[in-house]
Amino acid sequence: MAPRRKAILGGLTALAATIAGPATSQAATIFGSGSSASQPYIEALFKAYKKVDPNTKFVYTANNGNAGAKDVQDGKSAFALQTRPPLPSDSGLSYSKLFLDGLCVAVNPANTVNNLKISQVRDIFLATVTEWGAVPGSNQRSPISAFGRNSTAGLYTFFQSAVLGGVTQASNVTQLDKDGEVAVAVSRNQAGIGYVGLANSGPGSGVKRLKLEGQPCQASAIKTLRYPLSRYAWLVLPASSPNRTVTRFGDWIRTSYAAGLVIAREGAVPAFNAKTPPKKKHKKKHRTT
Repeated sequence: MAPRRKAILGGLTALAATIAGPATSQAATIFGSGSSASQPYIEALFKAYKKVDPNTKFVYTANNGNAGAKDVQDGKSAFALQTRPPLPSDSGLSYSKLFLDGLCVAVNPANTVNNLKISQVRDIFLATVTEWGAVPGSNQRSPISAFGRNSTAGLYTFFQSAVLGGVTQASNVTQLDKDGEVAVAVSRNQAGIGYVGLANSGPGSGVKRLKLEGQPCQASAIKTLRYPLSRYAWLVLPASSPNRTVTRFGDWIRTSYAAGLVIAREGAVPAFNAKTPPKKKHKKKHRTT
């Protein structure tokens, strides 16, 4: 072979090796987006999944569930996490249930109210009731400060459907971008009330979860769907040619015993996960003669 041709072929081989990397150590980076309420869960699940697939890195942008679904439609994200069921606008997308979660209604701990009916929550967020003095059980007498989400959030759509009957929340509701921001706002305002995800309203959040229709916003009532605002967390993928690695990751979240432990530890509720760990495979011992 001529020296010039040999040099060209050698250079191309080296370039291909640089792009591909070693077959056994090449790491893949996969981008996802979506729910900020689900972010604490998914970040913990990413970390746990490293034991299953150490060569995959997930990068997640918490830009809210509706925005994440649009990202998948536009090809900007390989997957999204969503906090509401699929809608007709979700064309070209596939939705799969991952685990159970709850949307809590929370107040400042200074407020003595402990339980509300769905109709009372509706009246507050539609500004039919604007003073705490009109809410039985509350020791507050000031105007109500209501905090909610904006339309990029799947929780906004879920709340609008499940509580407001499809009506847009009142203009006096302060719209916040992230789930955790609602909890912070309520914790700093004695007259505050807001709807916030389970992960961001627990101990240390500075807010008090209310019972709805006598049912607590906690795992025991969500697991049995007694809590009125029980809901699923959804994995959103392209309906056509979804990323295989993400599909395997979703199956692991939904069904594995290890993922169930993570989901429960982070405060959500496993719905489909194995109840017992897989049996360890014992290697057969070979007899020597």
